[in-house]
Amino acid sequence: MRKDYDSPPAVIDRVADILDEFQGGGHLTLSELSGRTGLPRSSVHRLLTQLVDAGWVRREARTYALGRSMFEWGALAQHHDELHRTAHPVLHELHSATGLVAHLAVLDGHDVRYLDKVGRESVPLPSRVGGRQPAYRTALGKAMIAHTRLDPSGPDRMPITESARLRSEIAQIRERQIAQEREESMRGVACIAAPIGNGRTCVGALSVTGDVGTVDVVQLATPVRVAARAVWNALSQHDTGSRGAHQRTSA
Repeated sequence: MRKDYDSPPAVIDRVADILDEFQGGGHLTLSELSGRTGLPRSSVHRLLTQLVDAGWVRREARTYALGRSMFEWGALAQHHDELHRTAHPVLHELHSATGLVAHLAVLDGHDVRYLDKVGRESVPLPSRVGGRQPAYRTALGKAMIAHTRLDPSGPDRMPITESARLRSEIAQIRERQIAQEREESMRGVACIAAPIGNGRTCVGALSVTGDVGTVDVVQLATPVRVAARAVWNALSQHDTGSRGAHQRTSA
């Protein structure tokens, strides 16, 4: 029976096989990649052409090497992993202190992407690790929008009639360092969020979420802000320590 080389799982497996061959760095020819992966030369050439177009691989004369996009994705993954590791214990503390579900998220275009979620849901929540939500409909998203150059009123992003209201809300979030949403992402659910940053830089946001009747912004604003500040301080200390270690090693 002929193998279904063009099915989505097969294509992903073949792309992964090709990219794995670049782990040692350097340049490889089409023949070398075909021989190492055991894939037909024509198939490797077709996939390489697509990877070059996507920026994942670059072609130099008759050889191929990893492209800039792969290094950018790697740096982004490392950044998100460091943010997740630093924030995870803080999320547990925040959940224990409030009894609410704690989230960690970053901006992904005009969406919020969830990196972590701690706590048992008292009501069904529209969030999952790796999942996305429109940023302007979530407290997490509004907290980050307030501290970036993102324009939430761009084409196909949000209703024009909501733009003026959101801009006014964003101005208040910048001043108070806290964002909230009540039943904007899901009926019966409310959320309080704070940006992780220093006013000039925002690397993400964290929040507490629960039943609309139990989420009180007056009571929760301080613990959420303190948690976000703790994550930022830990990240900053890690960066300072890393630079100091590098300087000592280089001396």
